[in-house]
Amino acid sequence: MNNIDPILREDLAHIAARFPHWEQLRGKSVLITGATGLVGSMLVRALCAAPVPIHVIAHVRNEQKARAMFGTLPISYAVGDVTAPIEYEGAVDYILHTASVTASKTFVTQPVQTLMTAIDGTKNLLEFARQKSVSSMVYVSSMEAFGITDPNLERVHENDLGYIDILSVRSSYSEGKRICECLCAAYAAQYGVNVRIARLAQPFGAGVSIADGRVFAQFTKSCLNGTDIVLHTAGKSMGNYCYTADAVRGLLTVLLGGENTNAYTVVNESTSMPIRAVAQLVSDTLTEGKTRIIFDIPESALTYGYAPDVTMRLSGDKLMALGWKPEVDLPEMFRRLAASFRAQEGA
Repeated sequence: MNNIDPILREDLAHIAARFPHWEQLRGKSVLITGATGLVGSMLVRALCAAPVPIHVIAHVRNEQKARAMFGTLPISYAVGDVTAPIEYEGAVDYILHTASVTASKTFVTQPVQTLMTAIDGTKNLLEFARQKSVSSMVYVSSMEAFGITDPNLERVHENDLGYIDILSVRSSYSEGKRICECLCAAYAAQYGVNVRIARLAQPFGAGVSIADGRVFAQFTKSCLNGTDIVLHTAGKSMGNYCYTADAVRGLLTVLLGGENTNAYTVVNESTSMPIRAVAQLVSDTLTEGKTRIIFDIPESALTYGYAPDVTMRLSGDKLMALGWKPEVDLPEMFRRLAASFRAQEGA
């Protein structure tokens, strides 16, 4: 594996050694959409590092960018936008559909694009899966599909869906995820497509670009740069996370062991805590508490596109019943992310 930092290299070797179901993918073709994104690129690299031969097909919009990212990895490319019909002539046995608008700001500045990319992209992938008669497809959904759940629940399970304000433009993302899950169920019922859903908690760790602007990356870079951690909310909303390598194993577990039209939450239950507590944990873990946490709260939450405050603690029981188990806790997630950022700076 070239062109990657040593922390990510360790993680890929760990996935190769720890995932128990590689033989099911021997000689199979796996198509991954959003292949240059965080989750998609991790899946591409992990499948290429597998101890069995797998034909990896990266679906990308920009082949030049993808080749620069993946170097000489033995993969094929399917070039196009998921909002257009998927074009690939060869056989495809499995699909992992990770392509999505992911920037919170875009959810409120371009809500139509956010919503229609989700709907049109997922429809095109389901239609492609139908044409190819794939063994299984995973639609990568999000914990935001849960909405604002019952605060009295100790743990939120897959059927504990809450409230989403459909008239809020910020709901273009969360409601988009819900309708796509429904679309998966519709294609399974009407056309027999073998599809299951993975509701992914916030993934981060090695594999995240140092240019990433999401909250977990901002916290980490503040500690590394000796600057204050700035919160643009009161930090009361509950965060739920999963280390990148653990998430990859989780998604592959759903792909090979999940039941059709079932949703599985990919989360490390030990990571559930308010954002403010996460900020303090990062400061304590990386700078022994020397990094200050300050608040700069705008008048409107839509300024940054942040999700409404939630109190849910997600349950990973359903996925763990398939044999998956998260292995990296939150302090170690930030330590490995910081080490990865340092490696990227020194590259």
